[in-house]
Order: sequence, then structure tokens, then C-alpha cells
Amino acid sequence: MSAFPEPFSFAALDACHQQIQIHLVELASLAKKIEATGVDAKARHQANAIEIFFSSNARRHHAEEEKHVFPPLLDSADAELVAAVDKLQQDHGWIEENWIELAPQLRAIAAGNNWFEVAEFQHNVEVFLTLCQSHIELEESLIYPQAKARLAQALAARTKPIAPVNA
Repeated sequence: MSAFPEPFSFAALDACHQQIQIHLVELASLAKKIEATGVDAKARHQANAIEIFFSSNARRHHAEEEKHVFPPLLDSADAELVAAVDKLQQDHGWIEENWIELAPQLRAIAAGNNWFEVAEFQHNVEVFLTLCQSHIELEESLIYPQAKARLAQALAARTKPIAPVNA
């Protein structure tokens, strides 16, 4: 039995990965800008957009993976695949843990508050970027291809014509 709901497509998950990559580039750019010139109106706007995206879309994306992508792979007899999924689940926890530190800093920047420590912000950004980039790399190189293959097999099995029984 597949954990994939009907109909299920990886298109939204793939598109979200693209959006995550775009927002990670924006986050790195924001961190460099704040370090170089401080917070201005553009930085406030950028921080707001980044915070909203990662607090909503990215979190929903992880929940979808946990619910639909990972379970069928955890049932695999391939120990390496199961270990990779376990690592990704752990990554989700570490990403969330780091986000709990980073999100209030981004909200402060967006609001024009200066209570955050720039060095701590820079560190949190660096950790978040590293976690997210290595996470996506493992998903796209191993997990998504495996999950997509399993989905294709499940769909093919559903549409396979039933051979008539000769009586």
C-alpha cells in the first residue's frame, strides 16, 4: 500500500525546492547586506518575505514530505535508503530548531528593530543555509528519485489491465 494520496504529484514539492533555493540565496544576500551596510527599507522588506516563506510554505513542505514521501521509503529493505530518510527526518528537526532562533531575528529586521546581534544573526543564517542546502541535495539526489520511482510503480500497478480468467 502506498502512502501517496490520490492524485499525488511531485510537481508541488519540486517547485517548493526551487522556491526554497531562491529564498536561501535571498537570505545569504540579506546577511551580507546587513553585515556591510546595516538595515534599510530594502533589507526590512527582504527579511519579511524570507520569514513569511520559511514560516509557512517551507514548513508545509516538510510536513508533506513526512506524511507522503518518507513513509513508503522507510518500509524499504534497502538499509542505506532507510538511513538516508532517517537523516532527513532528523534534518527537519534541526532545521526547525535553527528556524526557531532565526525567525525572530528576521521579524525584528522586518520591523526595523535593532535588538538582534549581527554576529548571532550571521551565525544562524550560516547554519540554516548549510542545513537546508545539504538536506535538499540528499532529497534530490536519492530520496525524490526513489520516491518518484515507487509512485510510478504504484500508478502502473493500478492501471495494469486485469487478465481475463479462462474458464
